[in-house]
Amino acid sequence: MIGYAVGLGNVWRFPYLAYRNGGGAFLIPYIVMLAFAGLPLFFLECSIGQFASLGPVAVWKAVPLFQGVGITMVLLSTFVTIYYNCIIGYSLYYLFVSFQSILPWADCFSWWGADETCSRTVKDPLCNLTLSGGHFEIVNETWLHANNETCPNGSEINVVHFGPSEQYWDKVTLQRTSSIDETGGIVWYLALCLLLAWVIVGMALSGGIRSSGKVVYFTAIFPYAVLTILLVRGATLEGAYKGIQFYIGTQSNITKLGDAEVWKDAATQIFFSLSLAWGGLTVLSSYNKFHNNCYLDSIIVCVVNCATSVFAGFAIFTILGHMAHVQDKLVSEVAKSGFGLAFIAYPEALAQLPVAPFWSILFFFMLVTLGLDSQFASVEIVITTLLDQFPNYLRAKRFCLTYGVCLILFLMGLICVTQAGIYWINLIDHFSAGWGVLVVAIMEFTGLSWIYGMNKFIKDIEVMIGEKKWLFWLWWRMCWIFISPVLLVVVLIWSLVTFAVPTYGPIPYPGWAIALGWCMITFCIIWIPIVAIVKIVQAGGSNLWQKVVAASKPTPDWGPFLEQHRQERYNTNHDTSRTSVSEMEKL
Repeated sequence: MIGYAVGLGNVWRFPYLAYRNGGGAFLIPYIVMLAFAGLPLFFLECSIGQFASLGPVAVWKAVPLFQGVGITMVLLSTFVTIYYNCIIGYSLYYLFVSFQSILPWADCFSWWGADETCSRTVKDPLCNLTLSGGHFEIVNETWLHANNETCPNGSEINVVHFGPSEQYWDKVTLQRTSSIDETGGIVWYLALCLLLAWVIVGMALSGGIRSSGKVVYFTAIFPYAVLTILLVRGATLEGAYKGIQFYIGTQSNITKLGDAEVWKDAATQIFFSLSLAWGGLTVLSSYNKFHNNCYLDSIIVCVVNCATSVFAGFAIFTILGHMAHVQDKLVSEVAKSGFGLAFIAYPEALAQLPVAPFWSILFFFMLVTLGLDSQFASVEIVITTLLDQFPNYLRAKRFCLTYGVCLILFLMGLICVTQAGIYWINLIDHFSAGWGVLVVAIMEFTGLSWIYGMNKFIKDIEVMIGEKKWLFWLWWRMCWIFISPVLLVVVLIWSLVTFAVPTYGPIPYPGWAIALGWCMITFCIIWIPIVAIVKIVQAGGSNLWQKVVAASKPTPDWGPFLEQHRQERYNTNHDTSRTSVSEMEKL
């Protein structure tokens, strides 16, 4: 679960959001959103998955009316797996090209196509100067000072210069076209890296949750080792303190807390970093032993995840502080978000370190491992859903099913490794990773708290973890019934009201692409009302209300997976210690 929750968002998204939204002050809304929305939903998803031992669709046997919520989860996760593995493919490409004595983006080398706009240092501005005789000559600022001349107003020439890492990202890695309208061809080496990423995912998942669980012991732990090494190394670099000040020091601005955008960013980051409402937590929990303490799991994973985000910020900004010092820039000029931070700012900073290839290999291998363990769980959502829906036919063919799913998702992801691929990735991320998960989360709280019944849900949890005092449940009751759903509704409405046309850098998306994005999110969400209508039509009853009530009741086969646990559920004298671990494993 830690491997699934801790991903690329902790390294390339949280540090930038903290800087942009008040530095250290951003931790206040971040922790508030964690306590009132993140942790309650995390505990809820872990509990329902462990109780039923089912995936995100089949688990809604508890409230058949809401089974469309599970389908929405699977579809959202499918879209995410398509582009997320492309990002892992980018990381693999940078990992492979780092095995050179001089990193290719260390300077403006002509062999990879750097042009006249490429420059590691800021060049003097140019001036179109009229000389004696009436002819024009383009000169730089140094020439003007040497000849005691000034540049007349209107004759300045603004030349846009790009750093070598930025040109390498656009011209070599992506071979990027000017817009999403120009698809271009498939970038063959990115396609091969994407194929390799899917082969790794398939190998890890083909043996089931046990094989992927063993792989994650490495992929989840290794990034912490790398972040620690980068923090120690970064702290010894000249100018590192500038990055720390920029991160949580002098840039900390408590007045930012009055800005609603800050709270929206905090809520979005909590959902993004904890992987809430995607279905993955339900899937992973479904493989737990029935009496596992899912409450303690929830606390540990949430705390570790958020602590990782803060820790990663220190490791990253020490290096960015050194980068700003070397280039004589403000840290704000080298701090970017998302792809810009991971594949432009980081490579630029790594190229300036002693033994740069070693640090680059270490960093991009860390990005690969960070992405893979999250990807394992995302693909497992799709596989587990198919196994739950067709158990008799597919459970004996898990190996073929796993590689079949990976092949289909690979083919769907080829659009993302074309020369316009980065525009597609950004578009899918913008629409699928925002409003959809908020809608799903609100429906989860509503379905389990208000329709299934809070008292019934709490009793189900107590069967697994033991009875708790009413005071223990007071906080969770308030969050599940009222605080969390209301908070998420406010965030959802606010994000829709403040919708802005998405862009990649300065390039806005055309109307057809935005319409496609809305169709994408609509296609995912529309299954919630469609399935609800179907369930109501199929339900028994003489009028609409009776049909709605019947469709809201748990199905006859709802409950714990093993018969012994079904009996325990209704045993008021339940004792979790009476069955030994060995007996439970035999069952």
